[in-house]
Amino acid sequence: MKSMLRSIVCVITLLIDFGVVAQAPFPSKPIRLVVPFTPGGVTDTSGRLIAEQLSKRLGQQVVVDNKAGASGNIGTQMVASAEPDGYTLLLAFDGTMVINPHVFDKVPFPFDTVKDFAPIGKIGDAVLILVSHPSFAAKTLKEVIALSQTQKGGLSYGTSGTGGTPHIGGELLKQKTNANLIHVPYKGGGQAMTDVLGGNIPLVYTAIAGAIQHVKSGKLHAVAVSSAQRASSLPQVPTFIESGVADFEINSWVGLMAPAKTSKAVLDKLNAELNAVLMDAEVKERLNALGISATPGSVQKFGDEIKRDLTRYGQVVKSAGIKAE
Repeated sequence: MKSMLRSIVCVITLLIDFGVVAQAPFPSKPIRLVVPFTPGGVTDTSGRLIAEQLSKRLGQQVVVDNKAGASGNIGTQMVASAEPDGYTLLLAFDGTMVINPHVFDKVPFPFDTVKDFAPIGKIGDAVLILVSHPSFAAKTLKEVIALSQTQKGGLSYGTSGTGGTPHIGGELLKQKTNANLIHVPYKGGGQAMTDVLGGNIPLVYTAIAGAIQHVKSGKLHAVAVSSAQRASSLPQVPTFIESGVADFEINSWVGLMAPAKTSKAVLDKLNAELNAVLMDAEVKERLNALGISATPGSVQKFGDEIKRDLTRYGQVVKSAGIKAE
């Protein structure tokens, strides 16, 4: 009997060595999607939508796991340290992946965006918009810039906080146009919106999702959007480029990433399924309601964009001397 068992073990070992015994197809168990923020925000909501749709396509549950803290660094580092088998994924946000590494002198829960992660695909871009109180004299971007240059103390603009994508956008606008703008960081976009609606601050640079209802109702004036093309939800609002600022495109993006060394086969499988989800008309509509334009694309394209943003945002951060509070 022992001899027979030894023979069976030897045969199985040989079969595995020669690749005859195939591994179970991916995925063969539930997948954890780590969201490095608290539940309820636009980023979290978009992640839950994608998880729901991927679950249907993959035949396995994609479970959202919120691991908030340290400006997204805690949950992000958890994924960097996870087994690279495709069963722990990250909802990647541009602020965490391409801005945090530059604005923190010493990143808590450190990770390397390029070395520690493998891109899967971008979910979409959240269009940013510069809005003002209707009583504010300057209506166009050119007028805002010109007025700021006459203000000795500068012209204030609010954002959701130091080091966020809107802050980076505001600093880039200053560098490109010599606008005399003064950043006023808030603890979240909601507080900034409350102050501009009340006329306590003239300008706010924010994601379009948080401002669109107020623009449509006339409670806020839309100065410009910083996407390459006009936003489909506010087609009457010009872009920064149309308003005279050449090569000015700043979007906040969200996507999926996996730990480094995840196999190409798994990455390609997840990318294909993500793209299929993003091309669904209902999913596009639901993302659009969150202010996110779906952007299906390749693993390589997303990886190239991450590297590009790491470089260009790093330059803006260094020039402006931005540091996390």
